[in-house]
Amino acid sequence: MNESSNGSMVGQSTGRPGRVAAVYARVSSDRQRREQTIQSQTVALRELAGARGLLVPEDLVFEDQGFSGAVLRRPGLERLRDLAAEGRFEVLLCHAPDRLARRYAYQVLLLEELQRAGVEVVFAKEPERSGTPEDELLRQFQGMIAEYERAQIAERCRRGKLHRARAGAVSVLARAPYGYRYVKRSEHADAYFEIDETEAPIVREIFRRYLEDGESIAQIARWLSAQGVPTRTGRTGWNNATIWGMLRNPAYAGQAAYGKTHATGEPVRATRHARQRGQRSTRISRERVDGDQWKRIAVPPLVSEEQFALVQERLHRNGRLSPRNTRRPSLLQGILVCRECGVCLLPLLDSQSQREAARVLPLLGHRRPPPPRRARLREPARPPGRG
Repeated sequence: MNESSNGSMVGQSTGRPGRVAAVYARVSSDRQRREQTIQSQTVALRELAGARGLLVPEDLVFEDQGFSGAVLRRPGLERLRDLAAEGRFEVLLCHAPDRLARRYAYQVLLLEELQRAGVEVVFAKEPERSGTPEDELLRQFQGMIAEYERAQIAERCRRGKLHRARAGAVSVLARAPYGYRYVKRSEHADAYFEIDETEAPIVREIFRRYLEDGESIAQIARWLSAQGVPTRTGRTGWNNATIWGMLRNPAYAGQAAYGKTHATGEPVRATRHARQRGQRSTRISRERVDGDQWKRIAVPPLVSEEQFALVQERLHRNGRLSPRNTRRPSLLQGILVCRECGVCLLPLLDSQSQREAARVLPLLGHRRPPPPRRARLREPARPPGRG
């Protein structure tokens, strides 16, 4: 990086008064948001603007609450960058470099981008700087230290949760599943799951219908929707994936699990529609961990262990024999799409011979309504090459 890279536009005196300035503040945790830490940043930056004779319009105050500084996709920062490119302000006031970004590479990217737009960046927690190589070296050290602190905090949180999970603390779990209520920790007792007497009978009925009546997950979902049973979010429409997740949740057998998945470090795989729109996700993909590595936490059971084990056997058997099982590679898998709506098409396997049929079925979400279910079940599979 050359000497005039970004140091010449960072932390200098704002010069003539009356210039338009923008304010950016960020906090990453819910606790900081509840304690209104971000408001204190904004107030301090407004005072700094007043002391330097800068004008801060209301629409140029950008706040990102609950967003990590390790990513650049933040609503407030996105708007700030757009308006900076339009030349809406001349000065940007920020509490410290780590509020702008935690990673030093992102700090350099943003500072250079703002410099090209003619925006001067002033950090309230930094002294006046002259843009010398020494000042830039100090900034690099501060950026690396901020990134190290972020990694250290993340590792401490991970180790702390792991220790509490091994001790059987319910507080490490993200939320209480359907059928339970999460009771927060008090001065006299730790956090725990309490059975929700309104939702618990629904859970037991789902397990009974799947195991004893032999109903499919789709049939159970339709029954719940027809009965008007509300979901955890208050909706009356039940999704098949929700029922499937409930049937696999070991908490209902009295053993909630922590650490069922772990981050891979890679971004989530983009869908076909996202790739067509040029969109990229900032979320990190997660993969499932073997059950013997889960940390078990005792909670009140809603079904017996025997009943839960039988359900798992049926789920495994259905997943292995289902004609929709596409784990085996297919010739046109992920390539063939509908010419009308762009939805990816799925090969259909003959349930008896497990041979791939020549026809394909669209995945859920196809704009054109599929034929009646009974007609589809009776339609014979056509062998390849016979139209």
